[in-house]
Amino acid sequence: MIRRASASATRHGRWRNGNRTRHIAAMQDTRFEQQIRFIVEIDKLKNVLRRTLLTDGTRRENSAEHSWHLALMAVLLVEHADPGVDVRRVIEMLLVHDIVEIDAGDTFAYDVAANADRAARERAAADRLFSLLPPDQQHALRALWEEFEAGQTAESRYALALDRLQPLLQNVFAQGGAWRSHGVTREQILVRMQPVGDLSAELGAYVVRLIDEVWAAGYIRSIDDVR
Repeated sequence: MIRRASASATRHGRWRNGNRTRHIAAMQDTRFEQQIRFIVEIDKLKNVLRRTLLTDGTRRENSAEHSWHLALMAVLLVEHADPGVDVRRVIEMLLVHDIVEIDAGDTFAYDVAANADRAARERAAADRLFSLLPPDQQHALRALWEEFEAGQTAESRYALALDRLQPLLQNVFAQGGAWRSHGVTREQILVRMQPVGDLSAELGAYVVRLIDEVWAAGYIRSIDDVR
């Protein structure tokens, strides 16, 4: 029993010490092996931390959790999207929209300096990550990512609105969360939430009400308060 456990630990140690990476790199480029290489690579998204806290305020969420949360929101809130929106495409879009953060990292929405080169960093990340896939899936997933970034279709507008709404909910229920710790103002948040109101007047009104409640509670400040 002891010898078996020791052997098992040794085998596991070999994987931890780099053989896992070499094994993936040595895989032949069959379609299935390309897919597995991509699947293993995107596991790294679980290590990308966002500024946003969980609603209970205990820790920061990671980008994989964020993407999952958005995908479920897309199913639940579809009545607020444009009629006939392709929900499956929206879900697929949301599942891939932040994959580039594996290389580019999460860029805080309210950090002007960090956002200056965000597009270039993320495009370089997209080039590398999607190229791991078989050509047809590479082009299909890259197209979803590009569609989200452009924000011109009914599906991408719905996806973008959800991408703005979800962190708002996180911050509101975490008593200001990242807004509070980074000094984000009421006015900055209102500008950031504009795509939600553009999608749905009902959701837009809800967002403004939540922002005003957080402001009234003293968790965020307005520009007038800072003056």
